[in-house]
Amino acid sequence: MQARQKPWHGVLVATALPMDDRLGVDLDRYAEHVRWLAAEGCDGVTPNGSLGEYQTLTDSERRSVVRAAVDAAPDGFTVMPGVAAYGAAEARRWAEDAAEAGCATVMLLPPNAYRADERAVIEHYREVANAGVPVVAYNNPIDTKVDLTPALLARLHGEGLIVGVKEFTGDVRRLYQIAELAPDLDVLAGSDDVTLELVLAGAPGWISGYPNALPRSCVQMFNAVAAGDLATALPLYRLLHPLLRWDSKTEFVQAIKLSMDIVGRYGGPCRPPRAPLTDEQERIVREATEKAVAAGCR
Repeated sequence: MQARQKPWHGVLVATALPMDDRLGVDLDRYAEHVRWLAAEGCDGVTPNGSLGEYQTLTDSERRSVVRAAVDAAPDGFTVMPGVAAYGAAEARRWAEDAAEAGCATVMLLPPNAYRADERAVIEHYREVANAGVPVVAYNNPIDTKVDLTPALLARLHGEGLIVGVKEFTGDVRRLYQIAELAPDLDVLAGSDDVTLELVLAGAPGWISGYPNALPRSCVQMFNAVAAGDLATALPLYRLLHPLLRWDSKTEFVQAIKLSMDIVGRYGGPCRPPRAPLTDEQERIVREATEKAVAAGCR
């Protein structure tokens, strides 16, 4: 873990959430996972994102996950919870709850109950920004059907509603467009399989899925790219890429949890409606994970 300029910089792991055999949240295992990620060199965690299956959690579970992460985090280790909700009022309450728990920043999707127009998106972010905690937007038009375009992000930033954006479109051209319109807005790599390209272009952080299984190698790759050391970064990126691309697939939670199981961490089951991987999907993930581990990734 290195000193970072801002809490949302560096490698922040979108944490998977361990479930027991009855699909109950295992907070002890989760806290141990947070401590392990910190020890392995990650800069923070992002609980209650899609990888953390937040949509299936009760309010009590969701609140407890944030507090477990905060309690487990060492000094200087960021906890940036996802505060997505169907309504802006509920999202603001989650942002206020995160601030009360001691979190320095939160991550927020646009309205995701319907295809919101620009006015609704702006007011959504305005309401949550009123909670008083810095907001990192999350642009995932694949799942939300709302695209935070470069122009819209520049407006949100210009009005002081967001400090950064997790960019998940997979379009590396976006970073350059956003930088032209909003030079001070931090664009964070959000899709694991375009991380090298975005960090090389100036992204100061990576909100990442696969460090749940292979944190040291992912951190090494990120730091090498950030330092301009492509001789180190490119071979690692090529080796990891068959796994990293699962982050953009529908079955990303199941794939990452399977890789965790394979490397000796606890991934475990997912709550419905997520179904287990097919035999073919499991074979592909298993072979790619074992190949990476055999090559020294961890």
